[in-house]
Amino acid sequence: AQTRLVDAVLEYIQGMSVVRAFHGDKAANQTLNRTIEETEQQNFKLERKRIPYNVLEQIVLRVTAVAAILLSIWFFLQGSMTLFTCLMVVVSAFLVYSELESAGEMFFMLPMIDASIDRVEEIDRAPRMDEGGSVQTPKHCGISFEHVDFSYGERKIIRDVSFTIPEGTTTAIVGPSGSGKTTLTSLMARFWDVDSGAVKLGGIDVKDYALDSLMHNFSMVFQRVYLLNDSIENNIKFGKPDATHEEVVAAAKAARCHDFITALPDGYDTIIGESGATISGGERQRLSIARAMLKDAPIIILDEATANVDPENEAELQEAVKALTAGKTLVMIAHRMKTVQEADQILVLDQGRIVQRGRHAELMQQGGIYADFVCSRRSAESWRIAERKSNEVKAEV
Repeated sequence: AQTRLVDAVLEYIQGMSVVRAFHGDKAANQTLNRTIEETEQQNFKLERKRIPYNVLEQIVLRVTAVAAILLSIWFFLQGSMTLFTCLMVVVSAFLVYSELESAGEMFFMLPMIDASIDRVEEIDRAPRMDEGGSVQTPKHCGISFEHVDFSYGERKIIRDVSFTIPEGTTTAIVGPSGSGKTTLTSLMARFWDVDSGAVKLGGIDVKDYALDSLMHNFSMVFQRVYLLNDSIENNIKFGKPDATHEEVVAAAKAARCHDFITALPDGYDTIIGESGATISGGERQRLSIARAMLKDAPIIILDEATANVDPENEAELQEAVKALTAGKTLVMIAHRMKTVQEADQILVLDQGRIVQRGRHAELMQQGGIYADFVCSRRSAESWRIAERKSNEVKAEV
């Protein structure tokens, strides 16, 4: 009940904007109130179960303590007990039984402790990733997938995928939502282990690397940016903890976030709150790009890196990304045509399989999913708002 209460409160707080936008206040309040009432009932139920035992325990302990004191005094008056022993019994009657009372209070915590231990053991029984690899330096930074299958539980995500990303090239991964694009990049960095097949870096299976030595080769910009409740400088330095302030500023300038940082009251020392709650989505994404730039790893993975960037800054940021990725192996998930067209190879994913691969011109001639994707993007980008003389607003292509 307490776990459900915490979940309900967090859901209510985090989803408050959605609740207000869709006038769901009453339903949300009712759900939260039901959870609070359930927790209240469970707590009362637990306390009611404790009352008879507590009363019996208090009676036994109090009566026994008083009896021990009275008997010791009587024995002393009868001459069968010394004064020192009598006083020791009187003092012990308070100390010993108070400890027994505390033990009795803790007794009712045992079911909760038992339930908590069960949950910890359940986590402990979860399958663990094999970390038996060794520290290795790859001879090159090419990546290869060999007949890879992967599932989230029973749900199959990647199906018999094979491809090669040569060192120093740019590979774009496109496809419908849910086709497995982000999962594919996660497998490269071994955030998950494949069900079958192999993912190799420099010709060595990623499972043969120690995790730290593997991650040393990757800089990643995720679609959902997470920032720590710390200063902006420390968030950028997360990519390279021993970096100097000058290096942090250089990375921020390259990622086009220096100007908005210096406009903040405390500049690079500004605390941005949990998950970067005090700055915009585009600013968070640029900070994550600065963090990746500072790490300067040989392989760059960009998961919709420019999705939340302002149109005014997109062109500059594209140039910064080009400078960052010069001579490096770049893997990017993107839907914007500017970033996809210049890739050395494009992998088109659909339902966990690679259905097309090649350069932009080749795929456009083939038709299929990629050509449809490009046409739909061009069509969407050509929409604009125009105003008629009659002040009516219409959408035109």
